[in-house]
Amino acid sequence: MSASETQAASEQDTGTELNDDIVREYLKNHDDFLQRNPEMLDYLHISHASGSAVSLVEKQASVLRERNTELRQQLKALTSNARANDALFEHTRTLVLKLLEADTLESLYSIFMNSLKDDFGIEHASMILYGDEAGAEGWRTEALDTVKNQIGALFRGHKAVCGTLRKEELMFLFPDGKGVGSAALAPLADDESVGLIAVGSSDANRYNSKVDTLFLSHIADVMVKLMSRLPGAP
Repeated sequence: MSASETQAASEQDTGTELNDDIVREYLKNHDDFLQRNPEMLDYLHISHASGSAVSLVEKQASVLRERNTELRQQLKALTSNARANDALFEHTRTLVLKLLEADTLESLYSIFMNSLKDDFGIEHASMILYGDEAGAEGWRTEALDTVKNQIGALFRGHKAVCGTLRKEELMFLFPDGKGVGSAALAPLADDESVGLIAVGSSDANRYNSKVDTLFLSHIADVMVKLMSRLPGAP
């Protein structure tokens, strides 16, 4: 009896015509079928993108190779991110230790700015304190109402902000910084807001909404705590 005759006889016995759904369900319920019938692997073929046919074994090997490539790429990305975070953590730790040595507001500002440039490689940075009188040379002092009028919308949630800002907002944060494409800023706030710190980059994609602001917020929290004990601080 031929294979087609055997199939026909089987269908007559069961009263059910075989179709894709029945075969698929059978294989799902008997996942060891190919293990028990390894010779079937030579009869199962899958069309390749090139138009030729490949065996199921070859197809499985190809899928595994693709998955291994994807996993290697994911692992490489995770490793790269881990190294970047380790470096960022170490730079932040060093900055905090330096800030603890500041005995004036001017030295706090100087340490902050120099560390961002030399250790973090930040292109543009600023520190703005709220007040009506100009402070010492270096940081800026701006009236709170002025800040609210210029960038008030950025601090509605009283949290760090990161992304591509409007040109007017960037110009206010970095008056001397030409070509700033993106920025991140964090409020200097404890019981009340006393100012802000900001970092900027010429790369419009450097600081985007997906970038974590944890380290910048941490630095801001440390600075505002230290400022409360320094002479001349707001």
